[in-house]
Amino acid sequence: MKSLSERLGVIERHVKAGNIKIMIIGLGSVGGYLLDYLISRNDPSVSVVVVGRNPDKMQTKVNITRVAALIRGVNKSKIEVEGGVDLNDIDAIAGAINKHKPDFIVNSSRAYPGLKYGSISWANVRAYGIWTPLSIRFTKNIMEACDKADTDAVVINTSYSDAVIPWLRSAGKAYPDFGSGNLNHLIPRIKFAVAQLLGVEDYWNVDVMFAAGHFHDVCISKEGQTEGVNLPLKIYYKGVEQDIPHEEVYKACHISMPVDQTRNMMNASSNYQIISAVIDAVRTGEQQKVFSPGFGGNIGGYPVAVGYREGKIDAWIDETVFSFDEMNNADRLSMALDGIEDVTDGKLIYTDALIEKVRKAFGKELPKSVAYDEIENVAEYLINEIILPQTEN
Repeated sequence: MKSLSERLGVIERHVKAGNIKIMIIGLGSVGGYLLDYLISRNDPSVSVVVVGRNPDKMQTKVNITRVAALIRGVNKSKIEVEGGVDLNDIDAIAGAINKHKPDFIVNSSRAYPGLKYGSISWANVRAYGIWTPLSIRFTKNIMEACDKADTDAVVINTSYSDAVIPWLRSAGKAYPDFGSGNLNHLIPRIKFAVAQLLGVEDYWNVDVMFAAGHFHDVCISKEGQTEGVNLPLKIYYKGVEQDIPHEEVYKACHISMPVDQTRNMMNASSNYQIISAVIDAVRTGEQQKVFSPGFGGNIGGYPVAVGYREGKIDAWIDETVFSFDEMNNADRLSMALDGIEDVTDGKLIYTDALIEKVRKAFGKELPKSVAYDEIENVAEYLINEIILPQTEN
């Protein structure tokens, strides 16, 4: 695949020409919410194609979304359905990409749909990293298809990008450009918490610089604490740095949230924000900021700038406040708590702590490491030996 900067340059031309196409692969709850948000832009320059196996099922979702949007008076985007695409069939995925030539590809697919994996893992092993082979299962196929099609699209991944994107990069494979969700779910909580602690109502004037891996998105959101890890965080209100104890901020982040699929409103919003950041950077010339897990194939999550540098549209890890090493070190501590010791040389390496927890909780044995060519076998093992026994009763 071409460099991210080159592909962003193609999108820049399409944005200026008023012809932006977004492909959503997998129209489950994340894809469904994202489709709704994109239509609600009411932007005639944006068209959407949804891709998946069952065209009738997807068309039904598209129909209700279009009708609801038209009731609200926001339905200027063209929507196409590309069915019959099995995500195990790389040639079929590449064919859909070649046919529609999207500017953005959003992978919202799941290898085991309809289940929040964390509903099993957090209570039992207090870590999410166990599911990485499942999270990468379709992503690797989509990226191989993107490479085969030599797409100019920017690719956004929705499933555990903190480890999935680095795994692909370490294996020498094409990898998504951005990860959505995870870290980005925590940023609004921090902004709400800071506004509450400052006693102000204009929380939109709160800004933060922050980096953390997936474990801390969950731990801070559920428990309001960091498990003793010192995370890189700076807080600003109307551009002025604020001296607020971080422990108080994290404690105030613990707010009640649903545990069903409505949580995917956040992940869909994260995808929407990344797409909007690129479009807005081109249209306004102003630098945008997002928070993305796995950006650049790096483990954990980072603040990312989208905008112009050296006269070209680009995206890069924002090191204006914290150095890459500061953020990467914190991310690695966070990911270790999530059960991921490292991702290197095409291998996912589980922590000894996670292996022992899985042994005690489920009576099953995880391998110490999972090579890239072992992904399918380990994914099937996780489904058959851990997920199904936990969900059949």
